[in-house]
Amino acid sequence: AQRGGKAGGVYTWEEVQQHSSRTDQWLVIDRKVYNITQWAKRHPGGLRVIGHYAGEDATEAFAAFHPDPTFVQKFLKPLLIGELEASEPSQDRNKNVRLVFDFHALRAQAKSDGLFQARPLFFCLHLGHIVLLEALAWLMIWYWGTNWIVTLLCGVILATAQSQAGWLQHDFGHLSVFKESRWNHLVHKFIIGHLKGASANWWNHRHFQHHAKPNIFRKDPDVNMLSIFVLGATQPVEYGIKKIKLLPYHRQHQYFFLVGPPLLIPVFFHIQIIRTMIIRHDWVDLAWCVSYYFRYFFLYIPLYGLFGSIALLSFVRFLESHWFVWVTQMNHLPMDIDHEKHRDWLTMQLQATCNIEQSFFNDWFSGHLNFQIEHHLFPTMPRHNYHLVAPRVRALCETYGVPYQMKTMWQGFTDIVWSLKNSGDLWLDAYLHK
Repeated sequence: AQRGGKAGGVYTWEEVQQHSSRTDQWLVIDRKVYNITQWAKRHPGGLRVIGHYAGEDATEAFAAFHPDPTFVQKFLKPLLIGELEASEPSQDRNKNVRLVFDFHALRAQAKSDGLFQARPLFFCLHLGHIVLLEALAWLMIWYWGTNWIVTLLCGVILATAQSQAGWLQHDFGHLSVFKESRWNHLVHKFIIGHLKGASANWWNHRHFQHHAKPNIFRKDPDVNMLSIFVLGATQPVEYGIKKIKLLPYHRQHQYFFLVGPPLLIPVFFHIQIIRTMIIRHDWVDLAWCVSYYFRYFFLYIPLYGLFGSIALLSFVRFLESHWFVWVTQMNHLPMDIDHEKHRDWLTMQLQATCNIEQSFFNDWFSGHLNFQIEHHLFPTMPRHNYHLVAPRVRALCETYGVPYQMKTMWQGFTDIVWSLKNSGDLWLDAYLHK
């Protein structure tokens, strides 16, 4: 085989796996070998998400993220350097070939059954109820005045609108509404920017990494807890053995209530979003973001003054942050969190993800992320179709003995705290005795 990677080369998996450093990245899609070293910087989903598959088979991830593979093909063509040797298997690292094939078939069947087609009315109504909530909150104060009870009620309604706008931007961010990606991107910028005051690019680059490698250290930013928490069964023991004690981790299930839900959106995300937009010179996102604050202060300063408006907004962010943290963590935090294991797409997603029971309230409250398993397997599928594909996914999991976890909402919430406590106990044991 040719070492330099000229077009028409023939390679083994072993050779591909050698190209997995930051400055030298190859990956495989449908047995074809691509050199993405230079392209990664220009990748619309961000440079990290594609880099996480360097030296690996990216076929399943490629299919999951790109609603229009033929469009993407023209970007791939110049990167092609050859293909796998005929004697090499189509999957790398001892993945179950039958499982990968059957999952591919399930996906193709779901596509031909129209499960990847969005119902415009669903998303219009969803946007409508957000706008209605925003209007209701302002009209109440305009009509009844700024007393404490009305202000609290207004805060709760605005937080509900913010949370629901969060679920809606998530739909457009995943390109699951319009057939054309650019329309999804445009509406995404409007919803996350003008309705929420955040940045679409910041969200994309962060969130796609999470989907590409969920619950995998150094690849999924959602489990990068900056040493405030230790997660899973491996990290606490590693920290304990190295005698790392930046915080009393055996108490993390208690201080979680002080630093997790209340501070994530108002403090951590806020700083991160502003920093990212400025560092990346992302002036388009910044303009959308500013338009949100302009609209908010234009409406609320006449009623509350500047200080009162800032206080109200902080209260709204505080409530929204609780909502966001509990809903997003119940599906992932109690699950397997570990280093890269090179599993196939289905197994990797199922080990990192669980579902919450379906009900009208649960669907609405969690933005259909109670079907987190289906969302992770098919990120571009519109969420109103998750319940239709779920029985098929469950059947496939049963066939191959892959655990498919379903919980009540309450169980999901309590499991967050229990998993933090268990990890903290593992840390303490390793810290004292290993």
